[in-house]
Amino acid sequence: MSQKEIAILAGGCFWCMVKPFDQWDGIESVISGYTGGHLANPTYKEVCTGTTGHTEAVQITFDPTVISYSEILDIYWQIMDPTDAGGQFVDRGSSYRPEIFYTSPEQQEIAEASKAALDQSGRYDKPIVVPITKASEFYEAEEYHQDFYKKDPEHYARYSQASGRVAFIEEHKA
Repeated sequence: MSQKEIAILAGGCFWCMVKPFDQWDGIESVISGYTGGHLANPTYKEVCTGTTGHTEAVQITFDPTVISYSEILDIYWQIMDPTDAGGQFVDRGSSYRPEIFYTSPEQQEIAEASKAALDQSGRYDKPIVVPITKASEFYEAEEYHQDFYKKDPEHYARYSQASGRVAFIEEHKA
């Protein structure tokens, strides 16, 4: 049995952060939740106030012998706007801020190198502003947020399109 690893990534609304990872071999689970704040066991309503310090994020359990942390970051950079620290697309505020939460010194090193490479690539006109932070407690979001793209595919499709995410991703494909 191979060793599992955890990646914790924030890139705006967690509904839109699940499906892109869910489809890859080696990804065992993608859980929507909250991290980076100071309140224990926050609710969606509390996080949305912007007063808990949390951001919406996904916790990805993966098999590094099948998909590497670096490959996960390559996917991450393609599904969000790494030049916008104030939220993502129509979702504004600290609870939608992008952030990479590393779980080991190796992940920190890989994330820093990945961010630097993207910044130097010239793919974006503005600097890459995504913070790379040591992971703190991750709190699973309420059940109705889990796998939202499967539970309500029409709403998910409308939201991801109307938010501006789909158009941005198309425009900045690697």
